[in-house]
Amino acid sequence: MNGDVTVQEAMTRDYVGVSGSDSVRETAKLLLEEETPGAVVLKGREPIGIVTASDALSWLVGDESADASVTECMSDVVPEVAPDQPIEAAVDELFAQSATMLVVTDNGGEPLGVLTQRDVIAATTFTPGEVTAERNAEPARLESESQAPADADGGYSEQGICERCGALTSDLVSFNGQLLCPDCRDV
Repeated sequence: MNGDVTVQEAMTRDYVGVSGSDSVRETAKLLLEEETPGAVVLKGREPIGIVTASDALSWLVGDESADASVTECMSDVVPEVAPDQPIEAAVDELFAQSATMLVVTDNGGEPLGVLTQRDVIAATTFTPGEVTAERNAEPARLESESQAPADADGGYSEQGICERCGALTSDLVSFNGQLLCPDCRDV
C-alpha cells in the first residue's frame, strides 16, 4: 500500500447526510441516486449513526414499514477516523468495525467527509512506476523448500502454476496479487 497516503487525501468530502426523521424509503432512494454505500445520520451537525444501502434494503424487503424513520434501521455506532491518520489505520478500522465507510471527523467531532472502501482502493492503487517495478520483481519462489516436489535428480523444482492460465513454469512473478507466467504478464 502507499504508506504515505493520509485519510484526508483519500476521503470523499461530499457525503450523503440524512436526518434521523427521514424515512427509510426516502433514504434508500437517495442512496441509489447518489450511488453511495451509505449515509451519515445527523442530528444537527453531529453524526448519530450510519445507514448503509444494505441496512435500508434489509428493512424494505422485511415486513417493516417503508415510512419508518431511518433511526429505526441505522447502526447507532459511528465508525470514525481522524483526517491525519495513515490510510493503513483506516483500513484496520474498516475491518475491525466490519464497516463499508468511516466518518472522517475533526477534533470537535464534526464530520469532514467519509472514507469508503472504494476511496481506499483508489488511494492504494499502483502508480505507473510501481507497476514497472512490480514487473521487474524477482520471480516468485515456493514458500517452503519442504513443500516443493523433488525433481528427477533428487533436488527441488522451482516450478509453479500460473494463476491465470494454469501453465506450469519456473518464471512466475507476483503481479497484482497473482502469480503469473510471462505470457499472462504481457496481456
